[in-house]
Amino acid sequence: MALGLGIAFRERPTERAAVGVERGSVAERYAPALGRSSEVELEILSPDSAEDAIRRGEIAVLLTGRDVLTYRYDPARAESRSAQLVADRVVQRAAGATDRVPSVQDRDRRPGGRYIDWVLPGLIGMNLMSTGMWGMGFGLVQMRQKKQLKRMSSTPMRKRDFLLAQILARLSFIVLEVPPIVLFAWLAFGVKVQGSLAALALVITLGAMTFAGLGLLASTRARTIEGVSGVLNLVMLPMFVLSGVFFPASRYPDALQPVVQALPLTALNDALRAIYNDALPFSGYAGELAILAAWMAIGFLLSLRFFRWQ
Repeated sequence: MALGLGIAFRERPTERAAVGVERGSVAERYAPALGRSSEVELEILSPDSAEDAIRRGEIAVLLTGRDVLTYRYDPARAESRSAQLVADRVVQRAAGATDRVPSVQDRDRRPGGRYIDWVLPGLIGMNLMSTGMWGMGFGLVQMRQKKQLKRMSSTPMRKRDFLLAQILARLSFIVLEVPPIVLFAWLAFGVKVQGSLAALALVITLGAMTFAGLGLLASTRARTIEGVSGVLNLVMLPMFVLSGVFFPASRYPDALQPVVQALPLTALNDALRAIYNDALPFSGYAGELAILAAWMAIGFLLSLRFFRWQ
């Protein structure tokens, strides 16, 4: 996913505005200035071809008009609105207009500003959720199917010790799950951790324990792989959609935000991005850590309550 998304949303040169000028119109006098602009990709069109080009979306804006310069474009298209502004700025300056307010354009790229910088923490969070819950759920059900849990019920082992051991055992897989993603993103796309590596490790560990606990809860009574698969999908699917893995969770309506922000994957993704991209101090993501800790405690305590050896 990191490779595919990194390539699909890679950094590209600034796209030029596709501007058409209708031959024989008053706009043709501004064609030389538009052609010299590095922001414009100019095309001179006959009246018939101009109509077809604007209808098919081959150009974003058409400059035409017999007596008055006319911009023809679809205001519902964002690229058309942008192209109209670019073309008008070139035309006005070609006619001698000057900026009334002096300004400077700051085009420096900020760390963490690319899509791959933003989405990578979400991929790490999604990976921790998926492997923690699926690995824990499948492992426990397989032990139940093979009668291993039934044998353990005759030993002095307590449920809490067994369940805690399962959660702690999952932590050993973090070394195999997270560092390869972080290293690959750094080597392939230059994605760097802007904050503390120790804080990142803490959040990842807490997130892994949280979802391992939820995986335990989902499998405390399940007897078959099909049964636990249904429960895990029911739990994880809302988080895949709502928790801001591939796009910001803030896009959802305000009425839904309390639910979205209370989800453990939302808290994990926000905390990871606070460290990965923003280098925030502990106070910047303490609320997210509290949500994760609460979900971890709920998952473990309810697992103790409902778990059965057989």
